[in-house]
Amino acid sequence: MARRRLFSGPADRRIKAALCIVAHPDDIDFFCAGTVILMASRGVSVDFVLATSGDKGTREAVISGAELAARREREQLASARLLGAARVEFLGRGDAELVESLELRGELVREIRRSRPDVILTFDPTPGYRQHPDHRVVGRVALDAAWPCARDPLSFPEAGPPHEAAEAWLFGSPPTAPPPDLTVDVRDALELKIAARLEHGSQTYSPARLQARWRRMAAEERFVQVDLR
Repeated sequence: MARRRLFSGPADRRIKAALCIVAHPDDIDFFCAGTVILMASRGVSVDFVLATSGDKGTREAVISGAELAARREREQLASARLLGAARVEFLGRGDAELVESLELRGELVREIRRSRPDVILTFDPTPGYRQHPDHRVVGRVALDAAWPCARDPLSFPEAGPPHEAAEAWLFGSPPTAPPPDLTVDVRDALELKIAARLEHGSQTYSPARLQARWRRMAAEERFVQVDLR
């Protein structure tokens, strides 16, 4: 039996649904927002799952974790509306506290079976020495949830009917990694991508500098493609 070819990118008509699994509000904006825009604009149903609400993402001690999490959820919802997301789910776990566990894997199996995506976008769990621990954990557990657990009916049967995603697109690979399998030109979506990122006001210290930097550097998004079939 001939092996199916990998998706060619966000314009591939075989992609009808996508699921972004990330750790924090603004992760999607940094790593794959342009790709999300390109898919959503042609009718792909794109869901977001965030393991945490970013309750520790500040250097200011004058705000509580609960207040920060509520603000960052509002920012994420505003950004998601611009990006065209169909659904946003916050799992409510503690920022910088994620660990690989069967409980987290089961939650991600449930979300995969709920969204039934053709492609999952998440972190590369094997980059260099300096990486946010939540990014590493989410990437690893998302891949384990997608294959084989979400596919197999006897794994987490309480999480819904089984589903086999075709691919995972991994972002956040280190500069020393081999060249990406997929490079997406997002120039046509760049201004909307920047606008969505600016919705994360708690994480934006100079909007003007961010806009200038992203116009120079954010017109391409790079992924490692993992065949899950």
